[in-house]
Amino acid sequence: MKITEIKTFLCHAYRTNWVFVKVITDEGIYGVGEATLEYKEHAVISAIHELDRVLIGKDPHNIEAIWHDCYRDAYWRGGPVLMSALASIEMALWDIKGKALGVPVYQLLGGKIRDSVPCYANGWFAGSKTPEDFARCAKEAVKMGFSGLKWDPFGSAYMNIDPQGLKTALDCISAVKDAVGDKVHLIIEGHGRFNVPTAVRIGNALSDFDILWFEEPIPPDDKKGLAWVRSKISTPVSGGERLYSRYEYADFLRMECADFWQPDVSHAGGIMEIKKIASMAEAHHIPVCPHNPSGPVANAATLQLAACVQNFYLLETMATDIPWRAEISNEKVRFENSQMFIPTSAGLGIDINEEAIARYPYQPHDLRHYVGTLTDIRPEGSTGYFKK
Repeated sequence: MKITEIKTFLCHAYRTNWVFVKVITDEGIYGVGEATLEYKEHAVISAIHELDRVLIGKDPHNIEAIWHDCYRDAYWRGGPVLMSALASIEMALWDIKGKALGVPVYQLLGGKIRDSVPCYANGWFAGSKTPEDFARCAKEAVKMGFSGLKWDPFGSAYMNIDPQGLKTALDCISAVKDAVGDKVHLIIEGHGRFNVPTAVRIGNALSDFDILWFEEPIPPDDKKGLAWVRSKISTPVSGGERLYSRYEYADFLRMECADFWQPDVSHAGGIMEIKKIASMAEAHHIPVCPHNPSGPVANAATLQLAACVQNFYLLETMATDIPWRAEISNEKVRFENSQMFIPTSAGLGIDINEEAIARYPYQPHDLRHYVGTLTDIRPEGSTGYFKK
């Protein structure tokens, strides 16, 4: 079997654009991957096609060799663009291998540990502006069956937060806590917003609410600073969605940066790279909760990891998504009692619809985090993409 072609696709997804890849072989088997990279979509597509001359003619079964050569020969190693491009290709190669052998990818990675994985919700707060709005939406999300709720209550704050801004954020957290009680975990997202003293101040204030973790309290490029924040607060810390390889995670481990690790399968080099990162964490009894806010192929790949990674703890899940998610793939996700069930179809268990994707062409978007529109995360008419 030889790789004959690499195709890429852009699909508008309201807050970003999904980036999909299809790796085609001479035996009629193809695999799909996802490299959704917010606001750098065209850059990652160019990086994928830069790999064409390396990949065409190669045996797709030799995944480790292909990954190593692509990484080694980049010279400027790492970073979100290269690693997202490489992740999408690697996912597609596992999809091909699974289809060729007639087994789900998790069977190729040691077999299944679990049939389903508990999920926490992101995006459940869409459109909320006041603590009362968040409380109302939180109740609805709990009814949907999620085991946790994550959100960023910090408005447009950056680096520092004034007393009124902090009070508003804490009022929002308090309202959600009052609304849902102890039924679910509460998770507070920082989006890498704050400087060290502000993150410490907020982290200590969060101790009143039994928060599961404070995510990315400071910018991700300061691992030592993150470790320092973690040492000064009682609220557990998470991070890692903006780390791109096992090599960066080795520093994350040495510096004792976080209680929970959050690699993203679309950005940290793909399925096997996450498996290696998770094994590093497992050896130190650190749970892994992958970053997973993207499209259907990334979700399918992350579910394969959930099946076979022993220390996989919680899966991030968008509570709703664009109405056309159901059109652009054959995704069939089953969700019951806070658990998302792991597909048993061959490969990744998902395919994309090229014609449907073409109906939703690329639209440029900008980051919303620091302009006060963070909760405008979903369009009107958004629905759950899973079945109960």
